[in-house]
Amino acid sequence: MRNSFDGLRHGYREQRKVRLTLWALGLAIPLAFLIADGPWQWVALIAAVVLSLTVELLNSCAEELCDHITPERHPDIKAVKDMGSAAVFGAHLIGVLIWAGATLDRLELF
Repeated sequence: MRNSFDGLRHGYREQRKVRLTLWALGLAIPLAFLIADGPWQWVALIAAVVLSLTVELLNSCAEELCDHITPERHPDIKAVKDMGSAAVFGAHLIGVLIWAGATLDRLELF
């Protein structure tokens, strides 16, 4: 667990995207209590943000490793970074869908 917290700390210090996602998680936890209609919705809302954080951390790992291997521009490195970015986009899209569905359900619009 110490290594995991070291990784979170490093991500928070060095990666703006990780920092923003951690702040989003901090906001999501109390907000989820207002939106969720029950414990499983609350779990889904928080898990969606944790998923985004997890994929963001993996993408940051890939980017840092690529930059360590070669700081020069290379089409294969660009492809790796673009795929990581696409994975983050997918995780964020899952989060948006879950949060939108729960919010619409709470507002009885869905």
